[in-house]
Amino acid sequence: MTSRERVQTALRFEEPDRVPLAVYAIDCDTAERVLGRKTFIRDKAGTAIAFWEGRRDEVVESLKRDIPELFAKLDIIDLIYLSKVARVPPRGHHPPAPRPVAEGVWEDAAGRTLKYSPVTNQIAVVTGKTNWEAEYRLEDFPLDPDVTPEDESVWEVYDHVLPLLSPDRYILGSWALAPQQVMLGGWERGLVEVATRPEIVERAVQSGIARARKLQEITRPRPCDGIMGESDFGHTTGTFVSPPAFRRLFLPALKFNSQSVHGLGRDFFVHSCGNNQPIFDQLVEVGIDCLQSLQPQAGMSPAMVKQRSGNRMAAWGGVDVANLVAGTMDDVRRDVREAMETARRGGGFILGASHSIAWGTRYDNFMAMLDEFEKTRDY
Repeated sequence: MTSRERVQTALRFEEPDRVPLAVYAIDCDTAERVLGRKTFIRDKAGTAIAFWEGRRDEVVESLKRDIPELFAKLDIIDLIYLSKVARVPPRGHHPPAPRPVAEGVWEDAAGRTLKYSPVTNQIAVVTGKTNWEAEYRLEDFPLDPDVTPEDESVWEVYDHVLPLLSPDRYILGSWALAPQQVMLGGWERGLVEVATRPEIVERAVQSGIARARKLQEITRPRPCDGIMGESDFGHTTGTFVSPPAFRRLFLPALKFNSQSVHGLGRDFFVHSCGNNQPIFDQLVEVGIDCLQSLQPQAGMSPAMVKQRSGNRMAAWGGVDVANLVAGTMDDVRRDVREAMETARRGGGFILGASHSIAWGTRYDNFMAMLDEFEKTRDY
């Protein structure tokens, strides 16, 4: 079987020749070990600084060169989430650079303090103006919004890289989807809005669906086999909102996205961290083909997803990202074997990390994951 056939067979809950392997993303520290050189692939801090300095095209050239080589060297991977690493800002993108105030610390024009985190390789806002002052009104969220076509240059890397990848790979892309979980003003403010003014949140979600519907009419979908929607619906012990609130507020957008992706003839994947068990039946209801980012600490496992969905929603995961970052090679090998033993039978299973090959992953652990997978993947 080809990689594409292998993934498609697994999604139908049939047993392919071998278990498919997928990666949500590979951060730059691991990618650089594979490539043997620096790269902008998932270099979140380095890319942000490059954009501040007007070096967007330098980032683009790095991605054009490095993405095909990375996945040529990692030819064991069956599914590539290409739009995760290949979508870029439009040509001419040059956001205003904040003012350096200390090593790894900046201040932007709004007076906010930004700080580099070596733990995540990200630059985040740590102090400054919040969104609590904003006032949200129904009229802020039109049901007949004006839309403009996207700048085609955001797909410059994707269009360049796709023909350079093996045509047998299963390619996961993205499209004009509706926001699946609207948190007005950020997470804390957003949860308060859900609790106190759900009618505003509901209107914002409906506006997002209307905007996505219009964009889909004027957007050319890129070649791919599946499309990923991303929203973190839960935390370690449960969901951010109650199941009734989720059904009223957020399920309509998820249903719209599932139907529109299936209308294109693509598979619909959803990335969602946390414990999604309280809304699990709703996720199955909308026709998600595969659920990704299954956190073992949150009680989410590939075997549980398969069993509870009644073989209606496939599972992608099995290797705890915490073990990849801070565990031992034996821990990682044990994760692979346990996932294979509990989830492989009957298809519906794609092995991968519980999130991504995240910043800080120990390279030997990543290699142990690939090695143990190669030993155990045959049906």
